[in-house]
Amino acid sequence: MTDKNIQTASGDNTKEVIVADIGGTNARFAVAKVQNGKVLSVDNETILKTADYATLQLAWDAFGQKIGRALPKAASMAIACPIRGDILKFSNSPWIIRPALLADQLELDEVILINDFEAVAHAAAHSDGAYLKHIFGPKRKEKPTGVTTIVGPGTGLGVASLMFDDNDSYRVVPSEGGHITYAPCDHIDISILRYLKQHYRRVSAERIISGPGLGNIYDALAANAGLAVSHHSDSNLWDSALKGTDHLAAAALERFCLNLGTVCADLALVHLATRVIISGGIGQLLADYLPQSGFGERFVDKGRFERMLAQVPVELLTYPQPGLLGAAAAYAVKHTK
Repeated sequence: MTDKNIQTASGDNTKEVIVADIGGTNARFAVAKVQNGKVLSVDNETILKTADYATLQLAWDAFGQKIGRALPKAASMAIACPIRGDILKFSNSPWIIRPALLADQLELDEVILINDFEAVAHAAAHSDGAYLKHIFGPKRKEKPTGVTTIVGPGTGLGVASLMFDDNDSYRVVPSEGGHITYAPCDHIDISILRYLKQHYRRVSAERIISGPGLGNIYDALAANAGLAVSHHSDSNLWDSALKGTDHLAAAALERFCLNLGTVCADLALVHLATRVIISGGIGQLLADYLPQSGFGERFVDKGRFERMLAQVPVELLTYPQPGLLGAAAAYAVKHTK
């Protein structure tokens, strides 16, 4: 069924394409229809655990069996790693992708590969206000212009930028900005950094601002307080933190939001952004919590640039599967516009 909140277009050059969002934990697949540079629909969404399949090809076959029909001969895939070189390797999965062999392996006529957060940026460009929740700053009333910074905590920390041109077209610039060095802002942040330096040679922003990052903060706060506690499950820890049933977990969550504000502001300054969009699985969890946290306080805590950042709207992308929508949008822009 066509989603009414995805931009649609009229015409007769409709194409059907398999879209995929391949991460370290999950492999998501769907069938999309695209036309005139727009996404008409994303259907037959299927989520498979990468640990259940030895290769992408086996997961692809399983998806085909689940939908019970012949698959289109075109594909657009968002991959959670840099799209460079002859071999693509994941940091959180044993899967290996060889781009030159992929079309033959999957029996495709054409396939395009993009970074997973490049896909999220495409999804943001193709989503209307129904999928953008205001978090901080002035509420945007006009169409976006200039540069939008995209930040997404999930299994890791994704970063991309989205640049709108005067003629309503846009460009996406992928990055590995989540791997910038973690920058502590107060004595508690410094104590967290000192703790993590005992376990990691280098502490990146991703060690703090990600799903596993909450556990790193929790363990650091416990150690610094002399408490003999440790978390055993990231999912249970997030649940306890959001519900407030564990006071230490709640403190870790507030520290997480503070640091997310710092990172978003740092990246907004790097990009000279006019807007920030937060995405990712953790962003979805924080949709109601984030506006009440210390995120905004840290976002504007940039000295001489405080007034400028106070005018930058921060929004949350709530589309349930932005990687799939973004993969479809990337194909639509490249092949049907």
